[in-house]
Amino acid sequence: MKTPSQPVRRSFDSRLRHTNRRWLPAAGEPSAAPPPPREVAFVLLEHFSLMTFTAAVDALVTANLVSGRPLYRVRSFSLDGAGVLSDLGIRIDVDGALAQIAPGTFELVLVCGGLRSTLGPVRPLIARLRQMARSAATIGGLWNGSMHLAHAGLLAQHACAVHPDDRAGLEEQFPGVRVRPQPWVIDGQRVSCAGPNSALELMLALIGKHHGEDVVRAIEAILACDRSRERADSPLASPANDPALPAVLQVALEHMERRLEEPLAIDALAQRAGVSRRQLDRLFRRHMQSSPARYYLELRLTHARRLLLQTADPVTRIALACGFADAPHFSRCYRQFFGQAPSATRHPPGAC
Repeated sequence: MKTPSQPVRRSFDSRLRHTNRRWLPAAGEPSAAPPPPREVAFVLLEHFSLMTFTAAVDALVTANLVSGRPLYRVRSFSLDGAGVLSDLGIRIDVDGALAQIAPGTFELVLVCGGLRSTLGPVRPLIARLRQMARSAATIGGLWNGSMHLAHAGLLAQHACAVHPDDRAGLEEQFPGVRVRPQPWVIDGQRVSCAGPNSALELMLALIGKHHGEDVVRAIEAILACDRSRERADSPLASPANDPALPAVLQVALEHMERRLEEPLAIDALAQRAGVSRRQLDRLFRRHMQSSPARYYLELRLTHARRLLLQTADPVTRIALACGFADAPHFSRCYRQFFGQAPSATRHPPGAC
């Protein structure tokens, strides 16, 4: 039974829970030790696409970051264990040689090629890929890595993606492989993508299958902030300029983001958006999974968390900058949502 001195725990209802996921307390006490991380191996071919490789690894490392525990352990390999020259002329050190990838050790094995990577059969790679496929590993190809899966006979009657420059050769040599025009493909235990952007999307899809969409949304909140096909002067992604949202709601969100220090009353917010308060409430609940007042509070607390981590300002000043009347009120709200005092976010236990 809670005592009056213990604030009731509250959670983020809106999409801001993804932005804050790394700092939120666990939903409950774990009943058992967390499972070990999934083992992922990247086989880097000479002249591999560095952007494709880093996009895939970034998604996995960020999944670990937002989850607060290791979901994936990533290792890289080359054919001979020596460093590999990327397509940008940057040599990348690896963890070992292809022969050191023991079948059954890795759950996911990805062959990363590039524009100038070899497309012919590589006997040691073919043999190792076949061994890993027999151990039930998921095998994938990045850029033109699918060509090597095809040489190993692992794409028979499977669909795959490949870089457009390599599509004709793959279709000609392996007519039983279903080459798709999509940027990435998951077909059972065979996965593939055509380049850097699709490598990120492929990994997000796999992470979603393994750990759910909440983790994916949290990763996207970090990595996809500048994903835009518009002009270079387009604003960074935020709810206030999300084209998927109604224009009226975007206006309300923009006013919220501009008025964190002196929050607007919800009636005034509705008036500026040109709708009734009731209409505004319906729009927020439908698209933001929260009421306007609750979302506004979550937005201000999110801003406060960022200021705690990124500045040395006193808690009192941060409280005022985020629209709270005083530091005690701010601290109570912050503890309700984040499960700790503001000072604990800034100085976590065990930090130097």
